[in-house]
This record gives sequence, structure tokens and C-alpha cells, in this order.
Amino acid sequence: MLIMHTTCMANTQSALDRLCDPDSKVSAHYVIDEDGQVYHLVDERERAWHAGIAFWDGETDVNGCSIGIEVAHPGPDENGEGPEFPSHQWQALINLSQDIISRHPIPAHRVLAHSDVAPSRKTDPGSLFDWSGLAQKGIGLWSDCGEKDLASLSSPKFFELEPIQRGEASENKQAVEQLQQALRAFGYQITPDGVYGPATQTVMCAFQLHFRSERIDGIADAVCCARLLDLISRKQ
Repeated sequence: MLIMHTTCMANTQSALDRLCDPDSKVSAHYVIDEDGQVYHLVDERERAWHAGIAFWDGETDVNGCSIGIEVAHPGPDENGEGPEFPSHQWQALINLSQDIISRHPIPAHRVLAHSDVAPSRKTDPGSLFDWSGLAQKGIGLWSDCGEKDLASLSSPKFFELEPIQRGEASENKQAVEQLQQALRAFGYQITPDGVYGPATQTVMCAFQLHFRSERIDGIADAVCCARLLDLISRKQ
């Protein structure tokens, strides 16, 4: 796996100090500062403690099978706003990611956010991260499907997902369970119990942070369902 993070700290030096401090018990393979300089902290053959307690597609030892990149950025504020990623920094991320993928058998669906593998604990790299732009450079999966695509994606597939509105989330058990099964099929850690409780809402928010960042409310509307089905169909 290739896991993307943001440091969520005031500056790069603070992040480097923490990641290089043995007492912090956290580390990452790479850090990219605001000017595009890449710091190589841990050899790619070695485990870096960047993901913490995490899960993806049945894998519980995410630290042991992933490369972690920390991008120096304070993250979004409480209103979801924040500085853009500088162009030099973003290009450095593209170059580094392409290089890593060229040397390791990392499929597109295993290029992930920290929030994907640890949705109950983390929200980085956050809603300002341009996943679509990375996918255009061959880094990770992306879907532009919309509401109009849902019917054609659902009908011939195992998951016939239906949009779920906030008020009906607790009432439509079958639809909720199908959604949970689809999220699990894509890779998220979730129990298909038909209950749209806090755990499901948290995972749905993680999905939205990565694949539908313009609306992060934890509710699976038609756009979310369409994109989820499209992504499952292209998972290899």
C-alpha cells in the first residue's frame, strides 16, 4: 500500500522533529516540505510507524506492508478551509509517488488516505487533498460518476445500492446492509449489521473525504453510491 498523510503541524521542522524522535513512537518513510524538498527518513524495506492501528481489505498489519508519505500541511480548519498545497510540493508528491509505484507492485486501489485505513481515528490528508489530480497522473483510483449513473451501475451488479437519506438511515435495514457490504468489498473495515450507526457514518465520511470531498456528511446519497460501485468494479 501507499498511504498519504498530512502532518497537521505548523511547519515541516516540527514534523521532522516528531518523526525523528524515538520517544514519539511514530515515523514515516518520507516527508515533503512546502517547497517540494523530500526527506527520506525510513528505508522502504523497513517498517515505519505511520498508520497506527489500521485496516484495509482484510489486512491488519498496514504498517508492515505500506509506504507512508507525510505532506507538510496544517490541514483544513473547522470550516473545512485551509491553504492550497503549493505547486512545488504537489509536483514532488506526484514524482515521488510515481517512482514508488514503478518499483513496487502497488495496485491503484491500495493508494489510500490515512483516513481510509483508520477512519475512527484520522481524517488526514483531508478534504483539500486533490485525489482526482493524483489519479490523472496514474496514482490511485478515482471516480467521477454521478447520480445519473447509479441505476446502470447497480442493476447488473451484486450490490444494488440505493441512496440513503438522513431521516431514513435507521429504517431501511436492507439498504444499509447492502451499503455496508459494498464498503467492506472495497476495503473498509465495517460490519454489515444493517444499522446506520456512528460506525457506519464514520466510514462513510472517510469515503467522502477521499472520493466526494465537496460534501462530507456521512450519508450515502446517489453520488456516493454510484462512485462506490464504480470503484468496486475497477478494483483489481
